[in-house]
Amino acid sequence: MTSEGPPAAPTTSPQHVALRLLARKNVLAGLMFVGIAALGLLVSRNYPVGTALRMGTGYVPRLLCWMLLGLGVAILVQGLYEKDAPAEGGGWARLVPLVVVTASLTAFALAIEQLGLVLSILLLVGIGALAARGIKPWEALAAALGLIVLSWAIFILGLGLTIPVWPVW
Repeated sequence: MTSEGPPAAPTTSPQHVALRLLARKNVLAGLMFVGIAALGLLVSRNYPVGTALRMGTGYVPRLLCWMLLGLGVAILVQGLYEKDAPAEGGGWARLVPLVVVTASLTAFALAIEQLGLVLSILLLVGIGALAARGIKPWEALAAALGLIVLSWAIFILGLGLTIPVWPVW
């Protein structure tokens, strides 16, 4: 007779559980928001706040930091209560959208003075569209046109900034 007993339950160390919690997107996003808000509150701690009628230089930054802190806590709590998602693709495949979006923003920043607002936004959206799977060319073009019109209306008409609209060659 053998006495094996019931099969042992898989043990998970507390470190493994903590890593699984940190791998959740909402937990990481919540922690990031909380960290940025805490840093903003720390930096603005000596700014005069004033009152709602006579706002000091620290009123709006501190208000925004408190709102970001509340949002971060809400997202963090939501992330802690959600179930683990099935594992996605490899680590490099998940970094591609981050790299592509960063490249599109960098290309926009480098091109705005030479190419003007219209072509720079087309470049921004064109490169950024590579980060999304399944986006249709007409959707990217519609987004670019909408962004061009809004940027022109806000920054050039509304604020009167001297941003070139077309290339200056």
